[in-house]
Amino acid sequence: MSLVPMSVLLNKANSLGYAVGAFNTNNMEITQGIIDGAAAERSPVIVQCSEGGLEYAGADMVVAMVKSLAQDADIPVALHLDHGKKFTNIVKCIRAGFTSVMMDASHLPLEDNIAMVKKVVEIAHAAGVTVEAELGRISGIEDNVSVSERHAILTDPAEAERFVAETGVDALAVAVGTAHGPRKFKGEPRLELDLIREIKQRTRIPLVMHGASAVPREVIEKAVCYGAQLQGTSGVPDEAVRKAVENGINKVNIDTDMRLAMVAALREALYTDPGVTDPRKVLGPARSAVSEIVRQKIAILGSAGKA
Repeated sequence: MSLVPMSVLLNKANSLGYAVGAFNTNNMEITQGIIDGAAAERSPVIVQCSEGGLEYAGADMVVAMVKSLAQDADIPVALHLDHGKKFTNIVKCIRAGFTSVMMDASHLPLEDNIAMVKKVVEIAHAAGVTVEAELGRISGIEDNVSVSERHAILTDPAEAERFVAETGVDALAVAVGTAHGPRKFKGEPRLELDLIREIKQRTRIPLVMHGASAVPREVIEKAVCYGAQLQGTSGVPDEAVRKAVENGINKVNIDTDMRLAMVAALREALYTDPGVTDPRKVLGPARSAVSEIVRQKIAILGSAGKA
């Protein structure tokens, strides 16, 4: 199946009350694992790449990988730029064949954020490309995105309503209590479900939750068993994500959980067979670990069978 605009997937999810998983990729094995997992569950899927991923793999290479795999999969696949902060990267991705882009100007004052996103919406929509934006600040670290907890601000519902009306954006990432990276919280996370509901009522568009990885204890223990140093890791419980979806979230970003599962599988393969010289014997299990994480997330988000 050809790549589709992300709005096609999210508008359906918004109408039927589930969420679509958006999984970050940097290479072939991760991309294969994402699409294999989604295809096994008959779920629509969003493959996304950060600006750091673009620097690592290149926009054309990412498009070629995802497009090739999507054509062989009987599920709808969207390709999305995650946390685009540079206008030049936005344009590069649109020209390369991405079907969705995120203009993250959340670090700017509201007026400037609106102006920047409106500009991107104009050029992206002319090319049939979906646009996601962010309002509020999500704490933690993800590639080039770093926001300290004291500067993390929850999304204001009134500002969200104005933002959507003035920009014409297709999806809105909201700050509702999640955080980027594997070390998210000092205590138990608390998602603001009432805030999600109010923003949804005011905007009526698909809402996005970043920083939603669970950081599964069993994956951490496996990685540590084979030499990883991952003390202090914590994540968002699956049940909290499920409730967020029930209250209006339609796109959920997952990156950390796949990274952890992949690293744990790589470490295990290298440790148990120290004489291995065939990269396939190391990367194959890692790819399967990514696929399993994707399948688990799809079950939580309610998108299985929605392809």
